[in-house]
Amino acid sequence: MSQPLHLWVRAESRPDEQRVGITPAGVAAMIDTGYRVTVEDSHQRIIPISDYQATGAEIAPEGSWPAAPKDAIIFGLKELPDDDSPLIHTHIMFGHAFKGQFAGQRLLKRFAQGGGTLLDLEYLVNADGRRVAAFGYWAGFAGAGVSLLAWAAQQQGAVCPAIQAHPSVDSFITQIRSAMTAASEGKPRAIVIGALGRVGTGAADLCERLGVETTRWDIEETQHGGPFPAIMEHDLFLNCILARPGTPVFVPRSALDLPRSLSVIGDVACDPDSDYNPVPIYHRATTWAEPALRVTDTPPLDVVAIDNLPSLLPLESADDYAEQLLPWLRQLSGDEGGVWSRARATFAQHMAELNG
Repeated sequence: MSQPLHLWVRAESRPDEQRVGITPAGVAAMIDTGYRVTVEDSHQRIIPISDYQATGAEIAPEGSWPAAPKDAIIFGLKELPDDDSPLIHTHIMFGHAFKGQFAGQRLLKRFAQGGGTLLDLEYLVNADGRRVAAFGYWAGFAGAGVSLLAWAAQQQGAVCPAIQAHPSVDSFITQIRSAMTAASEGKPRAIVIGALGRVGTGAADLCERLGVETTRWDIEETQHGGPFPAIMEHDLFLNCILARPGTPVFVPRSALDLPRSLSVIGDVACDPDSDYNPVPIYHRATTWAEPALRVTDTPPLDVVAIDNLPSLLPLESADDYAEQLLPWLRQLSGDEGGVWSRARATFAQHMAELNG
């Protein structure tokens, strides 16, 4: 009799990452389906380990996945510790490795050295090429919120201060509303590009909650490829389009020398080191400690480009994502020609390119 497939849920190593890709209810469903599940302890996960223990899952020490059985599938969300050790396991995660990113190339070399496999959650797609699960809505929602905090700080002659996770959406909204009220009697005008997608919908919903006038653009308004002078006429630009071949440049460096109302760019897609970055006026992601990067002072223009925005609302975003992903996780052991097979094929393609 064959052994059940072993899913190993690792603790996240990034200090500000409280999310998790599967809830206790999801773990219970996996066990009922016949999977073996191990969940690592975590000092920061938004859901306590006792809730997972109650499902009957095996509990392992935090960060112990390198010693997991070789046939275990290691499941996490964000990056692994950057120690260049060979990776022998199959990993499910957001690898950020298939668009030419420098850190991603290092990650792929670790898989090449160890013989492991990356099943990248960003490339987990159905037969139509559409992602089956995404944090996009909450990325847009949180990204718009931090961009408004950056705008409010600007009104007071400052750059956006450090941010932290919130226990609820209501807490987050209260903070933003308070900051905007203290900074100005008026409100900014925003433009969202990618407004018909999950990310853009989240960004527009946040703006609507706070009474911010919002222009919503999607492919119909951007397919001509630019230039886009209307972006400069808004106070906030929220980019919700992933960087990929053919993506237009929305704000070129030359735009910094033009008259503009634009003072904050929320690059929710956040691909600064991609060759296809549609906002090539900045060179690095921003952080929770320093959420905004000032790219020019005349007049001020700040970029918010945080690559784990949904973690600002860890409970809502984790619950939503885990619900979307669970049906596909339950198909891990029988997926001939399905989403996991496509993810394996994508990995194999990029490894072939890496090996020349």
